[in-house]
Amino acid sequence: MGAIEASSPVLPHDKAAAYIGRTPKALYCLNDRRMGPPSFRTGGRRMYRITALDAWLAEHEAQDSRSNPALDPTTRAPEPRRAKRRPQQLAA
Repeated sequence: MGAIEASSPVLPHDKAAAYIGRTPKALYCLNDRRMGPPSFRTGGRRMYRITALDAWLAEHEAQDSRSNPALDPTTRAPEPRRAKRRPQQLAA
């Protein structure tokens, strides 16, 4: 098998895992839970489009409160504290 060209629009599973900063096993687990980036099989190998990996990363970045100011909980006013329920005293 030849090496993947730098201009190739797809990556095999192990290279895709490295591209998104995960281990191959972690990427398999994400795919099994249907939470990973979209992939397809060709010749018995799981392949990923680089554009799909970039879109998946951008989607997860947008869901993270550290990179999306709209989701930052520190920008909202704190909720008022709830009063503790006191146990009812038994009648004597």
